[in-house]
Amino acid sequence: MEVAGISSAQLIHFPTTLHRTLACNSCCVASHRNPLPRLRSSSFNFKTVTHRNVLRKCELIRTALASDVVGTDQPEMEEEKEKFDWFAEWYPVMQVCDLDKRVPIAKKVLGLDLVVWWDRNENAWKVFDDSCPHRLAPLSEGRIDQWGRLQCVYHGWCFNGSGDCKFIPQAPPDGPPVHSSKKACVAVYPSTVQNGIVWFWPNSDPKFKDVIMEKKPPFIPELDDPSYVKLEGNRDMAYGYEILIENLMDPAHVPYAHYRIIQAPPSLKNRVKVDREGGRPLDLIVEKLKPDGYVGKLDRLRHKFIAPCVYYFFSDPELESKNDESVSSTANKPPTETSQRRSFLVFFCIPVSPGKSRLIWSFPRNFSKWINHIVPRWIFHIGQNLVLDSDMYFLRVEEHKLEEIGPSNWHKACYVPVKSDALVVGFRRWLNKYAGGQVDWGGKYSGSLPPLPPREQVFERYWSHVVNCRSCNGAYKALRIAEVGLQVISLAAIGAVALTKQGVICAAARAAIVTIAILCFAASKWLSHFIHKTFHFQVYNHALV
Repeated sequence: MEVAGISSAQLIHFPTTLHRTLACNSCCVASHRNPLPRLRSSSFNFKTVTHRNVLRKCELIRTALASDVVGTDQPEMEEEKEKFDWFAEWYPVMQVCDLDKRVPIAKKVLGLDLVVWWDRNENAWKVFDDSCPHRLAPLSEGRIDQWGRLQCVYHGWCFNGSGDCKFIPQAPPDGPPVHSSKKACVAVYPSTVQNGIVWFWPNSDPKFKDVIMEKKPPFIPELDDPSYVKLEGNRDMAYGYEILIENLMDPAHVPYAHYRIIQAPPSLKNRVKVDREGGRPLDLIVEKLKPDGYVGKLDRLRHKFIAPCVYYFFSDPELESKNDESVSSTANKPPTETSQRRSFLVFFCIPVSPGKSRLIWSFPRNFSKWINHIVPRWIFHIGQNLVLDSDMYFLRVEEHKLEEIGPSNWHKACYVPVKSDALVVGFRRWLNKYAGGQVDWGGKYSGSLPPLPPREQVFERYWSHVVNCRSCNGAYKALRIAEVGLQVISLAAIGAVALTKQGVICAAARAAIVTIAILCFAASKWLSHFIHKTFHFQVYNHALV
């Protein structure tokens, strides 16, 4: 197992005797770019075995610091030949629980415009190119007709689940079958449903029609385990794919520590709270990089990155047993209900376009399952969106700064001297070593970022989350109806009092009606503020939190 090579001596463990030698001969360790200087002091005898060993170790240290990879054995050299192909992987599109079978839905992944729709004839979700072959109108603006076909709303062309055009209204029935031409077909992407998520293969070439038989999307068993409940959500982010993954992999920054407090079981909350309030050293280790990702560990948590989209971590029983072996008092204890509790934090990070990404999250757990049956999903999304908002603006600014220096210069511009950055550095190493240093957009984009938007647009929630979440969208509509209902009651009560003659109702009843009108009006104003803050826009000020 190899430790992620972070360009700082603090992250590499050296023998204690070697530390003392380096302290006395600091010139033995040169800078990252300069070769090891030759010492010509008469007091330093090169003929002794000890000193030759010291020089050999110094040379090894210099090599480790000069390169981003610790260890350069032959298998590692062979792995460097294998490169990551961005268009030969499965990508998540959307969670099934937030899709509507009645309407086609537009999504963008890896720069590709997609339309996701339910084919009731094949009983499956389909992913098409979001472009009608007739006049290139977006099929996502169309409808599902009475025969279960995808219909373009512009001129009414209809397509089945295989992308074949089945009906052209303007074509004469006794004329040539123009609808059967290959030019009338829609590009179809291979798709499947796994872990409750629609996945697609970003190549519509017919030779990839059965690619699912050769390669499947990453599978996490706990997401389909009936003994677990899971909390799901999605959000379109105002920054790119690389920044999104780095942010999720950073266990030390304050909003993420707060997020861990929200999700952590009671036995871990006190320990996690230390991270948020004062911080503590994190002994985070990353194992050997591979083209398909890498694995890390922190205390009892196992971290896994499955390229290019899946990152998750969980409490690993194997790591827990190793930690408990050193404690004799707990070694022979039978497993308790608390020790059998398991929870996962699973993130699907989707590249959308330069400066845009999409996050899908799913948090399965096998305890406190009753909460999910009582508390609606949109209540949880309030806190989760607040956590995402806390990072949104400064990560957008950070992304623009990184664009100025170039993605290949990340390790030069960012100072990462502690082990808590190991996962982030590991991701950058993987990106540079196997994936070309950045997302491959297939030539569709130059890679330059769009201009930095104002804060109001960065923190916007309605179009980035609410319209894409069935729970939040339903709550938004219900609360808007409640707001209007309170206003109607308030106006009706005031009108009734105004139109009623003095002698018809007593003074006490009149005062009660006026009080109800005032309370309903105040409640409607509070509800309006709550709706705007929860579902539209809420600025995040770190200085006031």
